[in-house]
Amino acid sequence: MILRTEARGLPTHGISRMPTYMDKLKSGEYNPRPAVHVDHSPGMLRIDADGAMGQQAGLHAIRECLQCVETQPAVMCFARDLGHLGAVGMLPLMAAEQGYFALAIQRTAPVLGLPGSTGPLIGHSPIAFAAPVSGQAPLVFDMACSIAARGHVLLAAQKGQEIPEGWAVDADGHPTVDPHAAIDGMLLPVGGYKGLGIAMLGEILAGSLACQLDDRAQLREVTRGPGAPGGGSAFFWVINPALVNSTSTFDLLVSDWTSHYLRNAGSVARLPGQRAAAAEAEASRSGIEVPAAVLERLERLGQAWGQRLPEEI
Repeated sequence: MILRTEARGLPTHGISRMPTYMDKLKSGEYNPRPAVHVDHSPGMLRIDADGAMGQQAGLHAIRECLQCVETQPAVMCFARDLGHLGAVGMLPLMAAEQGYFALAIQRTAPVLGLPGSTGPLIGHSPIAFAAPVSGQAPLVFDMACSIAARGHVLLAAQKGQEIPEGWAVDADGHPTVDPHAAIDGMLLPVGGYKGLGIAMLGEILAGSLACQLDDRAQLREVTRGPGAPGGGSAFFWVINPALVNSTSTFDLLVSDWTSHYLRNAGSVARLPGQRAAAAEAEASRSGIEVPAAVLERLERLGQAWGQRLPEEI
């Protein structure tokens, strides 16, 4: 899943995250051998991921959902005690590739603020949905409720670059272009209060409905440093169009409105997910180009773990 994320042109959530993930596995913040537990109810799953890496727990959750919607119109999945999901849209994409609609939200530690805030207010709640589009790559929309994903700030810090104005404020609520000050401060919400409102949706669906009372201290923990903390939670929703309307009707209506959108949006228009699909197709032909700085970090990581990088990765 991490390699596929990289192949789809999302380096902020791909290979560059490996050192942080390995640090969390080594420290025990992520559980390298989780015993994932699933409770089934009509139309609903509850998953205790036992501290698993987010990608591992997310794959487990979406696969369980896909089994359920073979025989029922829809299923909701509430998952707790998992790590960073990475690029959240990768999980709904898996469902859309099999003909289903899916939505995913991860509840994150507080990281959003406003100018003048004395501390982070709420998580930036990455949210994504995906749907099949007949004859085309699936539509995949993936966003965080911050103006820029935190991964872009982390990558800028790694490269020693400034971030654009308007992305973040420092710990005192002052605007900043220093990525390190932004990491210790707060990201700004997209659309002001509208972004905060969508983040509250994540707090409800992927937090208050997914977590237990024992998680309260973890829910209040503020994100600091290079990576999202463990003990996160998420919400998944998968719908089988064939059991709600009909596959043919769904496909035709989606084709109608997407064709209208593309026809009237101008020559540069595309559906969300099409550029990533093209990047993945190109990567399958010519491979993935990994920046030298990331390769150096991976080499140091391999040395620390007694592993050598392959000649080609």
